[in-house]
Amino acid sequence: MTATALATATSATATGDYATLRTAVGAYRIAAPLVRLTGDDRLAFLDGFLAKSADYVEPDTVREVLALNADGTPFAILLHFEIGDESWLLPRTAVTADALGAYLARFETAGVTVEVAPEGWGATAFEGPVAWSVAVGFTDFDISGLTLHAVTESPAVPDAPGATAHLARVGTTGEYGYLLLSDAPEAAHRAVLAAVAEQGGAEVGGEGLARVQAEAGMGLYAAGFGELTVGQADLAWMVDWSRTGEFHGSAELTAPTGSEARLTALVAPVGSRFAAGTPVTAAGRPVGTVLHQAPAANPDEELVLALLDAPFYVPGLELAATDEPGDARPLRTATLPRVIARSLTTKIA
Repeated sequence: MTATALATATSATATGDYATLRTAVGAYRIAAPLVRLTGDDRLAFLDGFLAKSADYVEPDTVREVLALNADGTPFAILLHFEIGDESWLLPRTAVTADALGAYLARFETAGVTVEVAPEGWGATAFEGPVAWSVAVGFTDFDISGLTLHAVTESPAVPDAPGATAHLARVGTTGEYGYLLLSDAPEAAHRAVLAAVAEQGGAEVGGEGLARVQAEAGMGLYAAGFGELTVGQADLAWMVDWSRTGEFHGSAELTAPTGSEARLTALVAPVGSRFAAGTPVTAAGRPVGTVLHQAPAANPDEELVLALLDAPFYVPGLELAATDEPGDARPLRTATLPRVIARSLTTKIA
C-alpha cells in the first residue's frame, strides 16, 4: 500500500469511528496504567499531590483530578476512583507506568500500599448516545439510576466466573460514557464488544476518539501539555485555590489573572493543515502559536488548538496562520464544545 493510500484508509477509518461515537456507541481498550492504593491513609497520600482535596470524596464515585510537577506545571490528568476500601488512579493524559511509578514514589507511603499496573487488572470504555444500552448488561438495576461519576459493582462478566468488575459512569467525549474496570480484562473487553455490536456500534481507534474528545473540550488527552503552565492550559478550574495546606507543586502556582496566553480552540476550512509551531496572526500581528491539530474526522471543519495571547482567545475572531509572508490561511476562534452531543437529547430508558 502506498503512503497516499494508507493515509486515505486511515482517514476513512477515523471518519467512520467518529460517526460511530457520535451516532451509536464505540468501545476502546484503556491502555493507560492503573494504580491501586490500599491502606487507611490513602486519601491523605492523594492529598499530597492532587490539586483538589479528597476530604469530601464519596464512596463508590469517580472524579477527574490534576497532578502537578514540582514547578507547578501539569504532570497528568487522572481519574480517581473510590471503590470500597481501595482507591484507584487512571491517567487521562499520556504517561507511562514507569513515569507514573517514579512520580508516586516521591511521596510518603507509610500506611499506604501503592501498586502501579497491578497484575491482572484492566479497563475498557464505551461511549456514544446509545452507550447506556450497553451498560444495561453490566448492572442489575435500572441503568438510569447510575448517575454521572457514580461507580457500581457489576454482577458478572460473561465467560469469567468469579471475576470482579466495576462499572463507572464517566466519559471523555461529551456523549454518554461508561468504563468497566475488571480483574478479567480480556473477558470484559470481549463482553463489551459483543454488547456494542448488538447496538449497532463497534470498536473504535484513537484518531476518531481524539477528534470527539477535542470537540468536547478535552483535546489535551491526545495533545498533551507540552510546556504549558496550568493557566496556559486553561486548567485553573481543576485547582482548588482555597484549600487548606500545601500539595506538590502548589508553591509555584499563581492564580490566573486573565492577562496571560491561553489554550484556545480554532476552526478552519476542511482540508487545511497546520504544523505545530505555526504562528497565528491578527491583521499581520503575531498573537499566538499553533500547538496541535485534531484528526480530520469531522467532515464539516478542521479543529486546531493554539496558545493565544489575551484578549485574542475570545470566540468569533477572524485570525490567520502564517508560515511565511503571503501564506495566510484563515482561522476563527471557537467555543467548546463544538458539536451538540446527541446524548443531550437521547433519554436513558
